[in-house]
Amino acid sequence: MIYLVEDDHSIRELVLYTLNNYGMEAVGFETPVAFWEAMQKQLPDLIMLDIMLPDEDGISVLKKLRADSKTRRLPIMLLTAKSTEYDKVIGLDSGADDYVTKPFGMMELIARMKALLRRVGDTPKLQEEYVHGKLTVNTTKHTVTVDHHTVTLTLKEFDLLCLLIRNPDKAFDRDQLLEQVWGYSFDGENRTVDVHIRTLRQKLGDYAHYIETVRGVGYKIGGLDQ
Repeated sequence: MIYLVEDDHSIRELVLYTLNNYGMEAVGFETPVAFWEAMQKQLPDLIMLDIMLPDEDGISVLKKLRADSKTRRLPIMLLTAKSTEYDKVIGLDSGADDYVTKPFGMMELIARMKALLRRVGDTPKLQEEYVHGKLTVNTTKHTVTVDHHTVTLTLKEFDLLCLLIRNPDKAFDRDQLLEQVWGYSFDGENRTVDVHIRTLRQKLGDYAHYIETVRGVGYKIGGLDQ
């Protein structure tokens, strides 16, 4: 089940029509009030959330979902006309797993939804703990600590960090990161990886240098000597 919270009637109907035609069960809501009522009855597999909504904005809805233990790990995509990097950082930092700006192509939207759902379903429950300097990632408890302080990451931030910390000597380019974390190919314009790297570094604080930029390649875990 997919929930779509979108106050624009034409967009809402187009997305629902397309999803249903692709065999995905989807329900749309014009207001957050209707969405919250539905959440009391059934939790979805994925939520698509517009930012500009009546009565309560999408970022507020997102933060409430992430603060509730029952919905904290639900995959959430933001759909919005706001397209600046700052807006994307705010959305991702508030807990979104992906960010699609309007106008968007339906085929791209479906591909990214499927990739997100597939990634959530295929994420292995590894009983492992990785330590890199002051950074500790526990894949069993799904926790991250920096210098003994807990850091809250979105699902995609966590997956991205896990991939890097499991391969400390390997530099990944953006194409590889998108393929392995998001499940789709780099198109030359997508800033998803860069935005997630930025939010990860912000959350690591004094240890942001652990995520190194490899000039001409991409990113890797390192920075212990800095």
